[in-house]
Amino acid sequence: MPTSLLRFTRLVVTAVALLGLGANIPAMGAETATSASKSSKKKICENCGTVSDIRTIEKEGEGTGLGAVAGGVVGGLLGHQIGGGTGKDLATIAGVAGGAYAGHQVEKKVKKAKSYEVSIRMENGQNEIMPFAEQPPFAVGDKVKIVDGILQRR
Repeated sequence: MPTSLLRFTRLVVTAVALLGLGANIPAMGAETATSASKSSKKKICENCGTVSDIRTIEKEGEGTGLGAVAGGVVGGLLGHQIGGGTGKDLATIAGVAGGAYAGHQVEKKVKKAKSYEVSIRMENGQNEIMPFAEQPPFAVGDKVKIVDGILQRR
């Protein structure tokens, strides 16, 4: 085989080999762009979030009048035990008034209601507030999910 033909064959074989290797090597920055697009397209769970706050709400009870009546009766009986004559009448009236006020306040305290609000920072950027009648089983920072209107741990 002549030298020029041998040289030409080596050149062609080398070129084909380099082209074959080059097809498997991604272009400069192509991998970075693919990784960036994957991380920016991270799927967001629309009903997932993190507990950001838990508020305790105390609602003062309503007086029905029963506490005032009961307190007035007890206060009147106690006031009637004090003094004599006009003083006894004044003590009875003061006992009824004081007992009625105290009975009303006691009834309101007994009927006081506590509720709770759990604030959630959703993964989509929204804020949600879920009401609870009893102490919720969550803490600030817990990962949660809302399923059919019910807050659950993830």
